[in-house]
Amino acid sequence: MDDPLSALDSHPDASRIRSCKFDGGVATLIVDGSNMRNDERKAMEARLAKAARAIPGVTDVRIALTAARKGAATLVAIGSGKGGVGKSTVAANLAVALQRMGKKVGLIDADIYGPSQPTLLGAHDRPEAKEKQLISVVSPSGVRLLSVGQLVPAGQALAWRGPMAGKALAQLIDGDWGEVDLILVDLPPGTGDVQLSLVQKAKPAAAVIVSTPQDLALIDATRAIDLFARTDVPVIGIIENMAGYRCPHCGEESDPFGSGGAEASAKKLGIPFLGRLPLSASLREASDAGRPPAAEDGPAGDAFALLAQALLDGLEKKPA
Repeated sequence: MDDPLSALDSHPDASRIRSCKFDGGVATLIVDGSNMRNDERKAMEARLAKAARAIPGVTDVRIALTAARKGAATLVAIGSGKGGVGKSTVAANLAVALQRMGKKVGLIDADIYGPSQPTLLGAHDRPEAKEKQLISVVSPSGVRLLSVGQLVPAGQALAWRGPMAGKALAQLIDGDWGEVDLILVDLPPGTGDVQLSLVQKAKPAAAVIVSTPQDLALIDATRAIDLFARTDVPVIGIIENMAGYRCPHCGEESDPFGSGGAEASAKKLGIPFLGRLPLSASLREASDAGRPPAAEDGPAGDAFALLAQALLDGLEKKPA
């Protein structure tokens, strides 16, 4: 069956369309709005929405307008296609490792429905606001943080639909970050509204994917990689988490989630492999206590330092 959105190929604004997706009557367009005034972008959005709604079978239209940020800190998205792969823990420790290397780092907890960064970084203070702009909270490690988890009581469910989550993310992005060089964005799992809102509000300079070695996680990670490719966000590397486990009692090593899968997938996809992290009870315990292991010398700190350097190397090598 032909893609009904192919009808937009002849539209005057077709050269600005970066991705089209049609699913269940919903047309999702990602459109480049760079180097355009705000009124021009709104006019283009209206034209494309009208054209898409005129296509038979289209019942709803969603348009994400992207634009590169200028004169601001470099945004790096930390994503995964699947939950439970340790992405938030990796993001927090990468931020701390980068801070220890002399970078000024911020972290946006964009996992709106499951914010965990206040716990991981030990930064529970409620952000102050100045003229409706949130001021980022400085964690004990020096990393600046903004998270919905700092704004709502612990354990409170957020029954928000997509547009509300998008607005919350925009408020975090537009916060006062001080003088930072890098801002990592801890994304929720999957490829939904929050990811599209991030691309629309502030297109990241690059993305890093976190996965376990198991096949199911890698299948979902590939979907996340595809989303970034469709939105012209270069994926500068894959990190394999929970790769192997050493028994603290007998010293025997095992691979409960498999071994080497993420590295093999990176090679197959032509994406750099940044490194791997073992399954570690001490890492979990320190993270739950708000003491990122990357803040201290030791095997875990060294491992995250290597990953942080690989991230910086990837940013230097990424396409302009």
